Amino acid sequence: MSVKVYKVKGKFRDTDGWKKFEKEVTAISEKDAVEKTYTQIGGLHRVKRRLIRIEDVREEDPASLSSKELIQLLSLDKLVVLGNEELR
Repeated sequence: MSVKVYKVKGKFRDTDGWKKFEKEVTAISEKDAVEKTYTQIGGLHRVKRRLIRIEDVREEDPASLSSKELIQLLSLDKLVVLGNEELR
């Protein structure tokens, strides 16, 4: 299993009507990318899943990313998490 980058496009309903979005997410599969998008949009904008419409999911080439944080994360050799006993 390897982590891939997906570009997810869609829209969500806000108090002002439907707003478009485009997100770059890391995920193992396309299904996982959609799930992460529902979680991020729903949490940030307090929108229920039934008010989020996913229109397109595409695997992206890491060289064409626009998110600096995502580029840095993908360039790491390893990630060490400290202080979480549940990871054992």
